Amino acid sequence: MTNTVEVVKKCDCEKIKELSYKAIEDIKSRAGKKGQFLNWIEVLPNTQLQNLDKLYDMAISAKGTKYTDIAILGIGGSRHTTENLTQLMGVDEHVHFFSSVVPSSFDKFISRLDLDKTLFLVVSKSGGTLETTVGYQKTKEALEKHLSSKDTSSQFVAMTDADSTKSALRRIVDSGEIKMSGYVHDDVGGRFSIFDDATIFTLFFLGVSKQDVKDMLNASLDAQKEFLNPDMEKNEALQLAKFNVKAKTMGKNKHFVEYFGDEFFGTTLWEKQLKNESLKARISTDTNVGPGYLHYNAEADLDVDNTDSFFTFTYVKSDDKVMNAVMTGVIAAYSAQHPVSKIVLNDLTPKSIARFIELKHFETLYTGYILRALKGNYTPSDIALDEVLQPNVEKYKKEVKKAMNA
Repeated sequence: MTNTVEVVKKCDCEKIKELSYKAIEDIKSRAGKKGQFLNWIEVLPNTQLQNLDKLYDMAISAKGTKYTDIAILGIGGSRHTTENLTQLMGVDEHVHFFSSVVPSSFDKFISRLDLDKTLFLVVSKSGGTLETTVGYQKTKEALEKHLSSKDTSSQFVAMTDADSTKSALRRIVDSGEIKMSGYVHDDVGGRFSIFDDATIFTLFFLGVSKQDVKDMLNASLDAQKEFLNPDMEKNEALQLAKFNVKAKTMGKNKHFVEYFGDEFFGTTLWEKQLKNESLKARISTDTNVGPGYLHYNAEADLDVDNTDSFFTFTYVKSDDKVMNAVMTGVIAAYSAQHPVSKIVLNDLTPKSIARFIELKHFETLYTGYILRALKGNYTPSDIALDEVLQPNVEKYKKEVKKAMNA
């Protein structure tokens, strides 16, 4: 699936190879352990294979004959994981998302929905995320007004922590204010939670078959084994990480991941979160969907003074002459000046999508790990890896809480 075109002249490749082995062994030793936030490896897919019937029945029951659309109130991984998968699978026509606290944005969001036919899914691990809480409160008020009733319990579904002492949203469920709920599973981390309850519930609501979801979960498990293989020649996630690290060692700090195909709009948001939360300031990642972006970015991308960028082009294999000419020409122009890699997907079947998701998960994890290790920065075994944590997000949240209480 991955073909890497490298324009890199200097690299301590043996050192990168050595650290790749170390990364794999360290990650394997942590996977499945409490507090490591690596339960997306093996634990979550296996758990969800056991949960499929329950999640399917819950989605069908919640949808009933009344609802045609589903609106997701969530931010970050609670939104972008589902947004990514529904668009890749082409089932996004009847799904809507809201993540804002801007009053005019809510007015626009709610005005476009048929409130009699829309089910609302509230997604937050802690149940206290400000944007999600505001979205739920405003939506509940709008529904109460529309229905002339205080009881909106059947029009919401919650996905949150199982423990009511940890989640305000779970306490809302326990009070009966929301009737139906599932879980945000422990030790996964939002940006890695693409196969959590919220996304699978949404897929079933939108008509995706149980078999397709089962195929995805099994393909996810197969891909995880593939991408934990220490043989770099057989491990495309390691190959991509090696490319990223080599580019960084050349002084390339800005990674542009360029997708071709409108089905990737959700993927651009998910990958930007995945990479920037995981890699911090080590590499800055931006994403676009082509070919439209070429008409405003190529001028800067291909300027002779652009010396700090590298690129990955991603698209689905096609027999279309025009598309192939565009991809060939664009990659030739960019690789003449920058480090360039490409990911070519054979198709967008459920199995291929699952493998692609895991490719991105492990590429990100390995890139961050190796970059740290090159500087002698190793994480003690009792502390979660930097690549799965997001401590800096709490800095702005802390200031927002202070402002709210002022």
